[in-house]
Order: sequence, then C-alpha cells, then structure tokens
Amino acid sequence: MQIAVLGGGIVGITTAYELMKQGHQVTVIEKNPGVAIETSWGNAGMIAPGHSFAWSSPHAPLILLKSLVLRNQSLRFKPSLDPRLWTWSLQFLTQCTAKRSEYNTVRKHKLASYSQCILHETLADLDLKFDRVTRGILYFYRTQARLDAGVDHMGIMARLGQKIEVFDRNQVLALEPSLRGVGHKIAGGIYCPTDETGDCNKFGTALAAHLGSNGVEIRTEEEILEIETSGDEITAVRTSKGRVKADLYVMCLANGAPRLARQIGVSLPIYPVKGYSLTIPIGTKKSPPTIGSVDEENLVAISPFGDRVRVTATAEFAGYNTSYKPSDFEFMAAIARELYPDGAEHDKPQMWAGLRPMTPTNLPIIGKKKHRNLFYNTGHGHIGWTMSHGSARLAADVISGRTPAFPIEQVVD
Repeated sequence: MQIAVLGGGIVGITTAYELMKQGHQVTVIEKNPGVAIETSWGNAGMIAPGHSFAWSSPHAPLILLKSLVLRNQSLRFKPSLDPRLWTWSLQFLTQCTAKRSEYNTVRKHKLASYSQCILHETLADLDLKFDRVTRGILYFYRTQARLDAGVDHMGIMARLGQKIEVFDRNQVLALEPSLRGVGHKIAGGIYCPTDETGDCNKFGTALAAHLGSNGVEIRTEEEILEIETSGDEITAVRTSKGRVKADLYVMCLANGAPRLARQIGVSLPIYPVKGYSLTIPIGTKKSPPTIGSVDEENLVAISPFGDRVRVTATAEFAGYNTSYKPSDFEFMAAIARELYPDGAEHDKPQMWAGLRPMTPTNLPIIGKKKHRNLFYNTGHGHIGWTMSHGSARLAADVISGRTPAFPIEQVVD
C-alpha cells in the first residue's frame, strides 16, 4: 500500500519506519528543511516511563492560578482572546480530578513502557548514534518532606511494575558525583534505573537516513496546505509543491494537525504548550552531568548529550508563539549553574523555545475519525520522544490489519 505520512517530527519518522518494515511504500512530507527540527529538536531527551504522570492532576489548577502572579511556576498560564485556549483549558480542568489523573497516568505509562520496548527492538536492528545514556534517570529532592511526598507519589508507578529505588544523599552522590558540590542541599532521590536519555533530533535524523536508503521518500521544505476529500475518502493532499496521492494518509502533524483537520470537519483537542530549553557546550569543564536528572524542587531537567548539556523547564500556555527573550531562561540557567558549576560553559548557552502538542488527557490521538483512509497519530504532548515508538508500532499494526500488542483504545485520548 502507498502511504503518505504527513509530518516529519519524531512521531512521523518512527511511524514511517514501522510502516516500511511492514512492507508499505512510504512518503514523508515535512515543511521544514530537515526532519525532527521543531519540538523534536529541543526537548529534554528523556525516555522516561518512570515519570509518565499526567499533567492534568489535582494540583495543576492551583499551579496555573499562581502562575498569573508568580513567574517561577512549572506550569504557566497566559490568558488570551483565543477561544481554542479556553475550550481546551476547560477540557483540561475536567481531567484534573484524582480519579481521572490516575486513570490517565496508568494509560500513559502503559504506552510509554511499550514504546521503550519497541525502541530497544529498533536499536537491536539498527546502529543509530544519538548520544544515548542507559544508566537510568535520577529524580532528586532538596528536603526530606519533599522526598517523602515524592516516594508516595511514585507509588503508582511501582504498582504498575516500574522499577524504582529510593536513595539517600550518599547514594545520590555516588550515582552522580558531579553533584557533590551541592550535596548538602540534596536530601535524597528516586532512581529509575530503566529510564534513559538521548538526543531525539539525532535519533530522528539517523532513522530518516536509514529510511531514505531503503526506499522511503522524504520530501522536505514542502508544506501541506489542504486535504482534498470526496465523501469519506481522502483523494490527495495539496502541498506547496503540488499534489500528493496515496492509498492511505497518516497525520503526524503535532500542533499543525488541528488546523488541517478542521478543514475536513474533524475537531482535534490539541493545543500547544510552550517549553524552553538551553543547550550548553561542556567544552573543557571537568564535572559535567553523567546521568539524566530532574531537580524535583524546581522541575528543571538536565540531560548529558555527548559534548553538550540540555536543560529544560517550564510549560507555558501561550498559544502558537515560539518567541523568547533571555529572561525566560534565567531561572533554569541559575539552577544548572548551581548544580553543575564546573559542568558546562554556562556563558555559552543556545536558547530554544518550542511547542508541545498537548491533549487535555496528555494521551495521543491514534486511529481513524471520519475518513476511511486517513489515520491519526498525533498529540503526544511533552513525552513524544518516549511514546513515539510505541504509538508508531500500534498505528502500523492497525493499518496493516495486524493484531496490535493491545487495543489502542487502552492508551488513546
């Protein structure tokens, strides 16, 4: 079957790979000059089933409310006149009950864990280089009270079978010696030994190169303008370079998906949530981080990427706006400098802001809607890197008429 994958982010590229493996002729259409260079470029790089909690939690509404006056909140809400923001926000709030939060977290963890297994299958077949670190991820706390609360919170992951270990200060510093300079500020941590890190952009680029050398056509700098339909069938997509026809189409357009879907009468509950990151060269510094970690007090994530360090923080409800100013990074930069003063060249950061395609439940949209030959695999939110491999396999199995590992209804929005 000829299949056109709409979008070349990490979800589109992994979907194309799974479809190619199952014998389909695949074309990927991407508006940017390369693949995986929007949201897939600047994320934390964490493949973290051990931390796959739903953001829509009972604590989220108060955090968003505080953010109207306090700048250092992990979730920030910027009111606007965009009616889609208010519609989406109301849907988000309905998911913030304890019952819905746990239900969505269970589903999110199921997909994230499955996805990591599929990633491992891919890496057993392909030698892809992407600054991978497989030593786990450390979630550390600055006070005993916060650590105790974190251990209680992580109980849901333990009940789901996620391997977690509770570390005291000495164990944290033994695992990550680069934190010794601030060891007196750390009470302990939760260690997820099966979590891992890696550069999502490097992985996507390497996988795309493999696709290109195995018959997949990757068309970059080609924007999708319109979807042409006849009844319940997609007849073609019109792009900035002409028309593309296929037997079946898979929409992996992240934040671009709602606009195109509206053209054909489909409403997708996806809204962008802005994230910020710094990529800092290590240079000649002697004590860079050696393992992915999260400062749970401040919700700043730090990952080693070969000769660089990636620092991420903040989720901002600010519409389709990727602009930033240096002050947006001051807090996370200060945390990185405090934790790893000799870990990177902190005066040479590369700043970035990008948009996470979030659904109110934090779960992706996978499956068909109104049209028999249009499949959706989109809306992966803040852990698209973690969930992409699993959602790609599930989508490819359903498209190919195979029985998926589990019904997609168990993990979709």
